[in-house]
Amino acid sequence: MIGILIIAHGSLGESLKECAKHVIGNEPRQLAFLAVNNSDDPIALLPKAQALVAELNHGDGVLVLSDMYGATPCNIVSKLLVPGEVEGVAGVNMPMIVRTMTYRHESLMALVEKAVSGGREGVVHFDRERCDRFVT
Repeated sequence: MIGILIIAHGSLGESLKECAKHVIGNEPRQLAFLAVNNSDDPIALLPKAQALVAELNHGDGVLVLSDMYGATPCNIVSKLLVPGEVEGVAGVNMPMIVRTMTYRHESLMALVEKAVSGGREGVVHFDRERCDRFVT
C-alpha cells in the first residue's frame, strides 16, 4: 500500500487526516501529516519530513500532498521527491484525499493521476439548479 504524507500550512494536514478518518470509518493506515507554521524554519523541518517518508514507505512508495504550489510546504516536498518512489502533488483537498485513500493499491504513478483528477473534479461551482437535484 502506498503511504501518504500531507505537508501543509498550520492544522490543515491534521484536519484532512481527521476528515479521512471520518469518511473511511477508521484510522487510515500509512497516512501522516507535517504542519508548517509561520515560525518554522523549512530547513529544520526537512529531516522530520524525510523521517516521515521513510516511516510511511513500506515498499510501494509515498505520495506527498501539499496545500499550495510554490508555498513553503511545496518547497519542502520538492526536496523529498525521488521519481517512482516519492511523488508530490500540490493543491490537496478533501476529494483528493478520498480518491487517494480509495486507490492506494494501484501503482504510485496511477495514484498521482487519481489524486490530481480527484482534486480537480472535486472543485465544482454549484448553483440552485444543481443543489435542487440533490435535496429531497
